[in-house]
Amino acid sequence: MTNKPTPKNPNPKNPTPKNPTPKSPAPKDLGHLSVLISGASVAGPALALNLVRLGARVTVVEKAPELRGGGFAVDFRGHVHRTVLTSMGIWDEIHARQTHMGRQTVVAADGSPRVDLPAELMSGDVEIFRGDLARLMFERTEDDVEYVFGDSIASLAQDADGVDVTFEQGAPRRFDLVVAADGLHSNTRRLAFGDEARYLRFFDHYVAGFDVPNHLGLDRTGRVHSEPGRAAVIGNYDGDPHRAGALLVFRSAELSYDRRDVTAQKRIVAERFAGFGWEGPTLLKALEEADDLYFDAIAQIHVDRLVEGRVALLGDAGYGATMGGMGTGVAIVGAHVLAGELALAGGDHRTAFAEYESRIRDFAQGCQKISGNAGPFFAPPTERRIRNRDRMYRVLGSRPLARFFKKMTEKAATDIKLREYPY
Repeated sequence: MTNKPTPKNPNPKNPTPKNPTPKSPAPKDLGHLSVLISGASVAGPALALNLVRLGARVTVVEKAPELRGGGFAVDFRGHVHRTVLTSMGIWDEIHARQTHMGRQTVVAADGSPRVDLPAELMSGDVEIFRGDLARLMFERTEDDVEYVFGDSIASLAQDADGVDVTFEQGAPRRFDLVVAADGLHSNTRRLAFGDEARYLRFFDHYVAGFDVPNHLGLDRTGRVHSEPGRAAVIGNYDGDPHRAGALLVFRSAELSYDRRDVTAQKRIVAERFAGFGWEGPTLLKALEEADDLYFDAIAQIHVDRLVEGRVALLGDAGYGATMGGMGTGVAIVGAHVLAGELALAGGDHRTAFAEYESRIRDFAQGCQKISGNAGPFFAPPTERRIRNRDRMYRVLGSRPLARFFKKMTEKAATDIKLREYPY
């Protein structure tokens, strides 16, 4: 059951070393432990990197045919994120690939500036494209982890000694543990914990993202325009003079649509942004031609438990937020804690899973709390609230208050005490 792609290095001038970071001697090696991880976005490769450093035998299954590139930029902030990324050996490489994103400016319909949002408020200490981060971790683990692309879990059956897994494509296999790291709409969570409707909390907004031509000539800067109940963002994160990214947010009652039907999703977005000012017509034209549309509800996952026997939830599958909740940072910390607790417990999943859940739950929920305002921040429901938002951020954009606000945003990201793990 092998299906490894040979991905192209997105930055051949700065090749990524493939050798895993040398591990510290572990008191109890995990060489006896086989772990199946579902999902190869960020949480999955992060856990895989940590587990192979501890000697575990790891398989990652991903339904996409190859490693996914692109995606939104994700940021890290505060000493906890830095500690974990340094432990993983990728802190310096993230800096080497960071976006260097600058200010984002809220503009009126005619493009005139209304308020600047400083980079430190929007992009954390360091920011990197999600796809670049995933590739970085993949390249560090591909020689030691079995990656299976183009497949997904079809069924799970646990007993006292392991988990029998069937796949949509591959032959059945047995593992000691299974970890769901396959996102907000996790198939693995559904199989082990029940239907998604029990856990997904909708926040009255939807978001769409896709590439657009860089017709505004942006250079690592962004523009934001809001109308009541909807907003558009155009940003250039990598200095490419020809390409930019668009983010559209709109307020709505919960919609019923097929998440596999991209044409229907484009139609929804186009209808909601008909008559939108500023760069609206240009964005809708780019939407028609887009082949990389991301569309989803702004939502969070709230489960009553993170473990079920030998199956654990990690990242967005267990405590996700579509945007604004530092989900990538939480996933990275979660992977650090989960692998570390398995090492301290010598692979005893009952002890390790209980410790993982008790240590990560409050931290994850604290980060989720700050994401509930993502929709209203971009798309306030009235003109008055748009003006109030702009006034507030004009004040917060001043240097002294910007530093204070940065510390406030770091509070959730650092609200966990990490144990010493044998990495």
